[in-house]
Amino acid sequence: MRIGELARETGTTARALRHYEQAGLISCERASNGYRVYDERALVRVRNIRYLLAAGLTLDDVRVFLPCLDGDVAAVPPSTKGLRVARERLAVLNERIAAQTKARDRLEAALRETTGDRI
Repeated sequence: MRIGELARETGTTARALRHYEQAGLISCERASNGYRVYDERALVRVRNIRYLLAAGLTLDDVRVFLPCLDGDVAAVPPSTKGLRVARERLAVLNERIAAQTKARDRLEAALRETTGDRI
């Protein structure tokens, strides 16, 4: 299948697929006209990549899961390295959430002081 079809089937964009390819997460063959051609296994792999990205991992994090991207990544017990990466990412996300919560609280307090309103 060509890149547009893979994008439609996986709910992503051709640009994202090229990015995944550049990151070494997916691969393709080239047709004689230079078009990218993906096999059916790419559907599962891209869906798994998107699943992991939606869980808060980065593309670099996803590389740790390369050995299991062609199966049901959600059903396979993660490796020790996979668990470490997930825990590290969770810590980063928690830090960001805490920082954003503090910023929101400061802004809310400033607005309350200025307008007397509770936002």
